[in-house]
Amino acid sequence: MAYAARAEGVEIVAVDAMQVYRRMDIGTAKPSQADRDSVRHHCVDLAEPSDEFAVTDFERAGSRALADIAGRRGEAVLVGGTGLYLRSLTDPMEIPGRWPGLRDELERRAAVEGTEVLHAELAALDPLAAGRMEPSNQRRVARALEVTLGSGRLFSSFGPGLDQYPPVPFRQVGLQWRREVLTRRIGERVHRMMVAGLLAEVAGLLSSPQRLSRTAAQALGYKELIDHLEGGVSLDEAVAAIILRTRQFAVRQERWFRRDPRIRWVQIERDPVDEVLPILLDHSLHDR
Repeated sequence: MAYAARAEGVEIVAVDAMQVYRRMDIGTAKPSQADRDSVRHHCVDLAEPSDEFAVTDFERAGSRALADIAGRRGEAVLVGGTGLYLRSLTDPMEIPGRWPGLRDELERRAAVEGTEVLHAELAALDPLAAGRMEPSNQRRVARALEVTLGSGRLFSSFGPGLDQYPPVPFRQVGLQWRREVLTRRIGERVHRMMVAGLLAEVAGLLSSPQRLSRTAAQALGYKELIDHLEGGVSLDEAVAAIILRTRQFAVRQERWFRRDPRIRWVQIERDPVDEVLPILLDHSLHDR
């Protein structure tokens, strides 16, 4: 937003797997209405919380947004932290289809037999794909098996994988906090969300006649408060779980982006706006 106030024609593309859902505002730290009135935003409020929304859906919406912005000779600024969603726009790839029934069965098996058993099956069918993922990563292993069994094609045949980083027409900047500062900020952020009414937001979603989709129900902050409202977990325990899982997610998120050598990292010492804005403005000048 600070950059948009200084540069002409800026439009923001939100790259966040949960900000796509309507009425999931507080827990996703969705841009305020005032921000959205001031600067055009894209890829926010695309789906109902009852909808399953996948990377293929986001890639279509994001590509339309980029084309729309380019048609106005604007400057697209992609902001967010959902790594695969970002890669779908910076590194367009062939994305395989989905087989929900098969996926449900694989997840059931993973829960009963263990993800490592599924990984062994994947290794027998597609050794290259299996070698690209941790045997304990249930989400990736189940997805690879789902595609291999459902499509009749090896999962690895859909592309070189996410460990390739060719040149792209995007300048990428990453913000890094010291770990102890990030830990403190996450705790403070969760408590601000609770004060802002996150519990009521989750209760309102649960009162809807349409059930939350599996994806929406697993969102950080929402899953834990659903456990409180429906599962007997105390509110204090739920809030502590939100903080812990958000910290864990932040570590995984940083690890994901750290693998990309195209990102210029900025160590934030005090104020992210003051420290990052000059870099963005410098990029803008060099691109003209």
